[in-house]
Amino acid sequence: MFSRSKIFIFVTLLGFGTSCVSGRYSSAGFHLPSDGDAARGKKAFVELGCTSCHAVAGTDLSATVARPAAFLLGGEVDKKLSHAYLMTSMLDPAYELAPHSKSQTNAQGVSRMPNYTDRMSARQVVDLVAFLQSHYQVRQMPPTYGFR
Repeated sequence: MFSRSKIFIFVTLLGFGTSCVSGRYSSAGFHLPSDGDAARGKKAFVELGCTSCHAVAGTDLSATVARPAAFLLGGEVDKKLSHAYLMTSMLDPAYELAPHSKSQTNAQGVSRMPNYTDRMSARQVVDLVAFLQSHYQVRQMPPTYGFR
């Protein structure tokens, strides 16, 4: 029959195979409506006071705080940022998606950015994500070869 090692390998592969599917409890199925409007998102960005701490690459929006404490959004990235990442960053900035520098945290080491859960409508979230996504460009990476 099957040896213990073959059963272990089979169960491990089965686990990997089922963890990659999207469904009710998987974050792989997350998406925002496709009708986000970057112009409305830029307007919301200004109205919500985001320019007090953020500048956006490729726009005339600049942060009103001193440069070391300002946080630049947009520009070149290695991989496209997901809608879920951008949305979580806005609604729950204390959630540790990315390491924060000391200039971007308070005395407790938590993001200085306030939580916007009760300050933004769903429409503003969708439009802000569309606005921000339009200012990120995925950097062309040189091909890597596995041979030496």
